[in-house]
Amino acid sequence: MGDLLEDRDSWSAANCSIARAMDIVGSRSTILIMREALLGTRRFDDFVRRAGIGEPAMAARLKELVTAGVLERIPYREPGQRTRHEYQLTRKGRELLPVITALRNWGDTWAADDAGPSVLATHHDCGQPVRAVLRCAAGHDVEEGEIDIAAGPGLIRHG
Repeated sequence: MGDLLEDRDSWSAANCSIARAMDIVGSRSTILIMREALLGTRRFDDFVRRAGIGEPAMAARLKELVTAGVLERIPYREPGQRTRHEYQLTRKGRELLPVITALRNWGDTWAADDAGPSVLATHHDCGQPVRAVLRCAAGHDVEEGEIDIAAGPGLIRHG
């Protein structure tokens, strides 16, 4: 790990996965939309009401998330009404669940008011709280300081 981290000034951020992810989901409104989508919200008016985002901004964010492949726009029609669209999570969107869970866990610990968290997420099979956990592919829980960083195939180095 040492050589790569000590040589960080030679790295280019041009191919950074974190930066690219933030380009897609890095705004407050986008995270709130994803929270709602993961809780089952599908329709535009419900997103606006539940996320507290104005219609123009909501329309723009939903369009960006569809373009990014996080949500899919599906037509539906209620009897006697015009065709409208709902938004469903794609696999790419569903895989943001651990990210949103980690943000909620952190917020519950460090940003909730004195009354405590507004919602409690529990496992429906056993009732225990749900937490995001770092785990390696072999199944070991990984703590801070136990992660080694190595150059990946997409690392771009300066000069």
